[in-house]
Amino acid sequence: MRRIALSVALTTVTFSLAGCGMLNATGDSASAGPTKGDDVTVGLLLPEKANARYDKFDYPIIRNKVADLTGKRGKVEYANADADAGRQASQMRKMIDDKVDVILLDAVDSHAIAGEVKKAQGAGIPVIAYDRLAEGPIAAYVSFDNELVGEVQGRSLLEALGSKAGSAAKVVMMNGSPTDPNARQFKEGALSELNGKVTIAASYDTEGWKPENAQANMAKAISRIGVANIAAVYSANDGMAGGVIKALKAAGVTSLPPITGQDADLDAVQRVVAGDQYMSVYKSYPDEAEAAAQMAVAKVQGKDIQFDALTQDRVNSPTTKNIPSKLVQVSALTRKNINDTVIADGIYSVGDICTAKYKAECAAIGLK
Repeated sequence: MRRIALSVALTTVTFSLAGCGMLNATGDSASAGPTKGDDVTVGLLLPEKANARYDKFDYPIIRNKVADLTGKRGKVEYANADADAGRQASQMRKMIDDKVDVILLDAVDSHAIAGEVKKAQGAGIPVIAYDRLAEGPIAAYVSFDNELVGEVQGRSLLEALGSKAGSAAKVVMMNGSPTDPNARQFKEGALSELNGKVTIAASYDTEGWKPENAQANMAKAISRIGVANIAAVYSANDGMAGGVIKALKAAGVTSLPPITGQDADLDAVQRVVAGDQYMSVYKSYPDEAEAAAQMAVAKVQGKDIQFDALTQDRVNSPTTKNIPSKLVQVSALTRKNINDTVIADGIYSVGDICTAKYKAECAAIGLK
């Protein structure tokens, strides 16, 4: 269930009230969260290290925003599960035992973590699902519009195929982890664009989003379909796109088919520059991470007006309906708009992207 209806006017009023110190009023006790001053402790649980974004962007952005919102009195306790659902459950139990005030949870396994979410609720600790929608009594959710991510990937693949699209065009789908609900939404969004316009010759759910698993699956697809018959590859994220490319090159491919990705990892942006990867989905991590920090602080400080202004979307999980949410928009990153996306937002500099290996390709597309 997607409802994108963010009100700029309400948000403006909200932050004006904040400046006047009028946001400490709470609703009835049943709906209001716990109230604290600025000595807020936010528990942050991130899922894995294969994707560079979590340690490089999400954690420091959330840490810095919490500090800004609390006059540097608030703090973030951070743990990364390194794709281990059992480890994440232990990390969450420790945060509950440590009596953090609120937990931002990016689940390794959205179903398996539901018991810990319930324990946190029982301990009076609200849990905000971050980036991936966990099951259990989630207080709120912030992520990107995941179906839109898949739609953008699918449309980009069709754009790259151009006149070669059609029933004769065989596409391999390298989907994300079956334990990640976002992966299902990415796939559904992509298929809404691709169905009837190409032939899905092979489709794989990739355990743990691991590039090496994607590489192995792509090798199977090559053996099954024939490398010369693969017109394009839908890869749900950049790490797996790297594995797909390794498999194709190992099979002797020198002119790679269009390959999608997601996350705008630095090495993926460089592959886009070089023409090895057609596109990535650029998601503004500062927008998502800062919104999460604002939601967490507002929730535990009882600033219901601010919290409601930040969570005007609604989503459903298998266990919980109408979860207050914020869905952040996304865009396609291609060779044409690197300047207007990751460089404009300060994610990378031209120097980061245009190392000696990529200088000629950068110059060819005006990055210098």
